[in-house]
Amino acid sequence: MTVRQRRATFVLLIVGGVMVATALALSAFRENMLFFFDPSQVVAGEAPTNYPFRLGGLVRDGSLEEVDEGLMVRFSVTDGTSEVPVTYEGVLPDLFREGQGVVVRGTLREDDVFVAEEVLAKHDENYMPPEVADSLRTTKPGEDRR
Repeated sequence: MTVRQRRATFVLLIVGGVMVATALALSAFRENMLFFFDPSQVVAGEAPTNYPFRLGGLVRDGSLEEVDEGLMVRFSVTDGTSEVPVTYEGVLPDLFREGQGVVVRGTLREDDVFVAEEVLAKHDENYMPPEVADSLRTTKPGEDRR
């Protein structure tokens, strides 16, 4: 093997290694990326099914119910136009209540029920997650976003 062939082989190995490392990094990044959707987008079918994402809005008044007297709860998240039913098994944050801003992380099932793995509630009177505030600001109650 000549010096020129060794250099070419070495360069090809380096380029191949960089390509493999880039592919692995992009794959890991895609798996860890969570998109945000509001209830109107979920109802319109813009959100993926069986793929994790964040859903934000307000907990609809009168929608909170305990299931089987355990840690399982059901509630609806609304943006004033549409609402999405949510189920969650676990301890809810202390500040979680109806009519308050919430962001939930989980997956949407085929039957259009959002199964939450994590529930985040606002932490003081003046705070609302930016995505939820933007969503509520662009949608007035009774107005259809489509």
